Amino acid sequence: MSFSLDMSNLINVMFIAAGIGICGMSILHVNSGMHIRVEVKKYFQVFFGLIIIYITMHLTRMMMENHLEPGVATGIRVVTFIEFLVSGFMIYLLSLLILFVANPGKYGKTINIVFLIILLIHTLALLIAQFTGFYYYFDEMNVYHRGPGYAMSNVMHILMLCQNIFLLVRYRDKFNRRLASALWFYMLAPLAAIFIQMAFQGIQFIIIATVIAAAYLYFEIIRIQTERYEDQQKETTRLDTELTMATRIQAETLPNIFPAFPERDDFNIYASMNPAKEVGGDFYDFFLIDNDHLGIVMADVSGKGVPAALFMMVSKILVQNYAMMGKSPKEVLESVNRQICANNPEEMFVTVWFGSLDLSSGKLVAANAGHEYPVLKKPGGSFELVKDKHGLVIGGMDGVRYSQYELQMDPGAKLFLYTDGVPEATNAENELFGTDRMVEALRIMENDSPKDILSVVDASVADFVREAPQFDDLTMLCLEYRGPEKGPVVGEKE
Repeated sequence: MSFSLDMSNLINVMFIAAGIGICGMSILHVNSGMHIRVEVKKYFQVFFGLIIIYITMHLTRMMMENHLEPGVATGIRVVTFIEFLVSGFMIYLLSLLILFVANPGKYGKTINIVFLIILLIHTLALLIAQFTGFYYYFDEMNVYHRGPGYAMSNVMHILMLCQNIFLLVRYRDKFNRRLASALWFYMLAPLAAIFIQMAFQGIQFIIIATVIAAAYLYFEIIRIQTERYEDQQKETTRLDTELTMATRIQAETLPNIFPAFPERDDFNIYASMNPAKEVGGDFYDFFLIDNDHLGIVMADVSGKGVPAALFMMVSKILVQNYAMMGKSPKEVLESVNRQICANNPEEMFVTVWFGSLDLSSGKLVAANAGHEYPVLKKPGGSFELVKDKHGLVIGGMDGVRYSQYELQMDPGAKLFLYTDGVPEATNAENELFGTDRMVEALRIMENDSPKDILSVVDASVADFVREAPQFDDLTMLCLEYRGPEKGPVVGEKE
């Protein structure tokens, strides 16, 4: 006996060939998808793979019927078992997709366990049916026949289908309208095909219905994924534009025109900031409090990015405002701390070193709120760390009292301020640059201008870090005190 290619079988073969082709092309398409999430790719690889196995087993069973060669009886039973088993995994995969989108919270794990139990029972029942002919059996010509309990073989599918319908209805607000339509179509199309098959005996409309419904479901999910990707790209572009603007705005808020005070010859100052992100939390500042006092600030806000940059702006304005009121450095820090603690819901903080330099005498009065040690070079000497007394960070606790101290800067003295991004710069071996290397770098050109000194330190850090990523903002300031100016005083006419 051989396979009879009558009209119904011919149509079935065409349906199966079309189904295998559609599923195969879908797998190729999902594998080549540039913007498809990995988990979506894996899902549809398995999903369409199971459909190919299902319809291939169906075709193989058709081809083996009416054959009496040795081994055919065993082979046709194995093929049919796989066909029925895979159909269960197909409905289980659909159930997982619906369960994932519905996300019923604490009930999700329980529902999945129920699904797995139903799938296990389905598998065990199929194994038992192999020896009882309860679901199906084959006559002496190896022709497939439904058994007395054939309807029971669909119980698992019906239970999962009912659960899926419940999830779709109960959590309908979580489903994209197009996705919900595709899921309903995937569940209902095979049912409709079964009824159609009753009128056309022998034609497996369920195969082509399953494939078309699966392809439609895939198409809608990929379209949704693509639209989300495009929306994300637009949002990313918008954020990049805003970050670029924020970077420019932040840079403009810091003194960045040098020489900063070309009309004065009693001091020279230079500063730089390289943020780890587009915008950073470090900041420096310098300003004339009056004609005879220079205010100098170096600070580091906790965190990075836009939140730190906003906090930085507030802190910078407060420090300068209180300094311009004529307050001493300790009073400035206490006032800023009180103001920030009064409204700091995110509990951010900032380390601040603030000093006021008397330009006529060289006396520097400073206060430190948890910031790095300053580095001082006296005339004729070398750069050395000044281990001043640290107070608590600004924003750490209300009512903190700060102490201040004095340093004498004679003509030729230089002061170097920095944030922790310098000593904590890390290379690929996870080794810190450290304060010792920083001081050594400062001494290389310690008799040169502040700008040249900062350039050497920056180059030393870059040479040490090399290809390792920058994790922290890199901010530095160098002040050279030259002594009482001999030129015109600010505000006076020449």
